[in-house]
Amino acid sequence: MQSPDSPRQAKTAAEERILAAAAGLFSQLGYNGVSTRDIATAAEVNEVTVYRHFPRKRDLYMAVLAAELGRVSLRGDLLSRIAQATDARKALTLTFELIASTVRKEPALLRLVLYSSLELKSELDQLLRQHLGELVEVVAHYLDPWILRGELRCNNSKALIFALIAIVGFHQPLFRAFSGDVEGPDTTFEAFAEMCLGVSSASLDNPTAALQPKAAEA
Repeated sequence: MQSPDSPRQAKTAAEERILAAAAGLFSQLGYNGVSTRDIATAAEVNEVTVYRHFPRKRDLYMAVLAAELGRVSLRGDLLSRIAQATDARKALTLTFELIASTVRKEPALLRLVLYSSLELKSELDQLLRQHLGELVEVVAHYLDPWILRGELRCNNSKALIFALIAIVGFHQPLFRAFSGDVEGPDTTFEAFAEMCLGVSSASLDNPTAALQPKAAEA
């Protein structure tokens, strides 16, 4: 009984080490910056073992992406608070907190997705829809009523969610490049929120002048 089981257990352990090593390397260096030899060395297996589990490097990369995306989950407490929000500002702020907390929990995933958007494209699109499509739909459902009431100045709730993801993902390199500081995403979110909410929001102390004509037209 033990001898048939042992090879299967060893194979599973080797595969897990390969996936873990590949995830770390791919998230740091991208698909083109990593070889199967690098992955084999990091996983402490023979390169032949890598190919036995994953015939092509692309197969391994896609397996890593699928595994990382499969771990994404949204905080139920924040989802409940978004659903129960009493104003558009609160709903938008909680949505931002939900996205930021999700990205902070899986920092390697964001880097993998960014690399993949440049190196894999069509395969990435399918994986994102498979693993994140339902999550985006759920959050969009909670934002739609505020858009319909005109309290969120956005025509598409999904586009708003994608913008918030971009704020969380890109604020650091942009601030570092153009201001020399490493700011948190809150400052960028506040600027974005002012555009989305407009001067009619009681929570905004200093609405931008660019929004004032729109408020008058409304």
